Amino acid sequence: MDSTPYFAEWPEIRSQIAPNAAQEQQIEQILAQLSLQEKLGQMLQPNLTDVTPQEVTEYKLGSLLNGGGSWPGNDKYAPVEAWVEAAEQYYQANEAAWQGRGFRIPFIWGSDAVHGHNNVFRATIFPHNIGLGAAQDVDLIRRIGVATSAEVAATGIDWTFAPTVATPRDYRWGRVYEGYSEDPGLVYHYAAAMVEGIQGDTEQLAGERRVVATAKHFIGDGGTEHGVDRGINRYSEEQLLNIHGLGYVSALNAGVQAVMASFNSWDHSNNYAPSNIDCQYNGKIHGSRYLLSDVLKDKMGFDGLVISDWNGHSEVSGSSMQDARHTVNAGVDVLMVTARSDWKACLTNLQRDVEAGLIDESRIDDAVRRILRVKLRAGLWDKPSPQQREYANQPQLLGSDAHQQLAREAVRKSLVLLKNNQSLLPLSPNQAVLLTGSGADSISKQCGGWSLSWQGDDIAVSDFPGAQTLDCALTGYLGEQLIRDEAQAPKGCVAVVVIGEQSYAEMYGDIKAGQTLDFSSLHPSNNQDAQTIARLSAAGHPVVTVMFSGRPLYCTDLINHSQAFVAAWLPGTQGGGIVDVLFRDHQEQMQHDFQGRLSFSWPAQKDAFALNHPATHIPDFASPANEIDTREQAALYPLGFGLSYQSAQETPRLELDSREFAIDVAEYVLFGREAQISHPLSLALQSQQRAVMVPGCSPLDVAGSHIEPINYQHQYDARAVQAQEPFELTLEVLPGLMPLPWASGKALEFCIDVKLEQAPQAPVWVELELMGWGQYRFDISEQLQQADGQWHSIRVALDDSLRSLEVNNKVWRLRCEDAAHIAFSNISLVLAD
Repeated sequence: MDSTPYFAEWPEIRSQIAPNAAQEQQIEQILAQLSLQEKLGQMLQPNLTDVTPQEVTEYKLGSLLNGGGSWPGNDKYAPVEAWVEAAEQYYQANEAAWQGRGFRIPFIWGSDAVHGHNNVFRATIFPHNIGLGAAQDVDLIRRIGVATSAEVAATGIDWTFAPTVATPRDYRWGRVYEGYSEDPGLVYHYAAAMVEGIQGDTEQLAGERRVVATAKHFIGDGGTEHGVDRGINRYSEEQLLNIHGLGYVSALNAGVQAVMASFNSWDHSNNYAPSNIDCQYNGKIHGSRYLLSDVLKDKMGFDGLVISDWNGHSEVSGSSMQDARHTVNAGVDVLMVTARSDWKACLTNLQRDVEAGLIDESRIDDAVRRILRVKLRAGLWDKPSPQQREYANQPQLLGSDAHQQLAREAVRKSLVLLKNNQSLLPLSPNQAVLLTGSGADSISKQCGGWSLSWQGDDIAVSDFPGAQTLDCALTGYLGEQLIRDEAQAPKGCVAVVVIGEQSYAEMYGDIKAGQTLDFSSLHPSNNQDAQTIARLSAAGHPVVTVMFSGRPLYCTDLINHSQAFVAAWLPGTQGGGIVDVLFRDHQEQMQHDFQGRLSFSWPAQKDAFALNHPATHIPDFASPANEIDTREQAALYPLGFGLSYQSAQETPRLELDSREFAIDVAEYVLFGREAQISHPLSLALQSQQRAVMVPGCSPLDVAGSHIEPINYQHQYDARAVQAQEPFELTLEVLPGLMPLPWASGKALEFCIDVKLEQAPQAPVWVELELMGWGQYRFDISEQLQQADGQWHSIRVALDDSLRSLEVNNKVWRLRCEDAAHIAFSNISLVLAD
């Protein structure tokens, strides 16, 4: 790849998708005929679950999206035909809205196809971006873009919210795996290639085989303080551009037609909000007139559209779910206002604000020009309806053999070999192999978040036809030589131990305060895997550790206990790609060598949260205060490291970070965005014999009762239960859960946020099993008498009067002795003042 460019100031872009005079004339002709309400309708984008085709006709809405975990008919397994039928219904509803007007404005649908068309059943799931970054292959990225756009087009959808071109600089961030690298140069080259693959050139973008791409999230989300999702970026403007902005420069030059604003703030004196903001501005990018208008649109010359992230307008100072004035004035053109009650109110409020002079109608006109321009460039006036398009209703395109082979190639190229002592790898297929570890047969750990569901924590192998976990792949490859029971493994046989992080996506994947990068301590199953590796090594088994993770983590102890160690990232559904590299063929010939090289520095210490190779393309570069420079603290494995079978490098025993880290937190969150561990949640109804597991971020219907994720303070951070009979909700104890991290003898309180539609007429019991503290049982029905549909916080002091002997092996249980309609969030245990 070429060297990394440096820009002393925001550069003017030279987009491959050039302005077209005829299109500009058509835009002005249409704009002149639109009413204010019709213009605003083009600017709103509700979620699929919260808008009907009839509402599209009535409000002349310009677009919709399907968020992670939203499917036609709420069917996780909706086939291609169902997606196309839904697209057709919304398309025709939009056509009806413009009948008799002498002109029309086409409809557009956007979806998060971030590692393949990952929301759709049977789609190809490619490795996440962190793995693609390790592949160091620009052409591979372009080909994946082409394949993904074809699968998106097959479902009748015109627009993907990809690629993510963030430059992650802190491993605590739960979206590290969505970035290609900590190296802005690699991001620069990859961003252009993916945009070229998804959109193609001017002619291809207007055709039926490509879709609109989106560069996201503008700007600085990968550099927030402490890696907090939606947190504060404090980089200088030079660093913001040259570390976090290079992906946008190349994506814009490649012709990307949409840019998504970021949730984070930028703490800088140049950052400012629209002049009519009536309170102190919190620096949120969604409200940044400087970055969205002055920089992106004016200085850089971007003429496509700027779209908000999911309800991102609500996080700007002085705003709410139903008030997007400041975000529109800042320069956002399309508003993801997802819920029905919010987008309808937002439409009314925007019209009021324009009429009151709080939003200049010229700003509305600018937004609609950009929306029409992108729709024209995407050929939407000339394309037939979704059902009539070239790729429509061709289910064979999703997960096609060619695309699965491409995904398998991407898996092979993304694997990074960190250790291979005594040339243990590649393994022979003609020897006994013990396969174990929590990731061996876990498609959830192998794929990670944004995989059919939002968080990817409620999926199974059966959800991905044609998928191979490593267990599936080795079953076919080794046959009877494959052993899964440790007790049956011959002495000294090779053990392949597959470990991995729990699946997560935005917000929920952040490493929280009081935690380190130590893999073994982040989750009980991680600790079990660590014990397995140590035990097998001590028993004389050569151990090959394969690690699935969305970021580099401290695991020096596991590397020491392993004779070979492979960073496999989040490879997606084609586990056979791992077998292709780890094993020889049946004639004992090497199949594929390791090609992957680290696109992130690997930490040698548990608290090396923001360990980064210096950005030497910036003159006189000095690391930002929140970063650790590898010139000062050496990485265990540096950026670009990776062994191959041609390098017979022996790894000596590595020095461990034996420091103890005190956990200093005053709150332990059991459920909610800030939960330290995602406890399994189950629902039991009185009429049913068995409890059922509640999906991570999908609705569940059981015997006439319903539970679904809802938004409270953040996206899907609460659950709403409509039970037609007595019920129990339970958060399970996970094996090996550590005792609560507080000094004994202090007062402890139980806290929960609740919302009720109807006050309970029977006891509502809370039961707690707190290892190291005791068991508690108490009735909160008296505190639940405010059934006003508003959120209320309940706090209960846990003292001896509430102790119980009836609780058994549960973290938390809510037992309601009557039917109820209740929502809950932020279940926590707090040290009282």
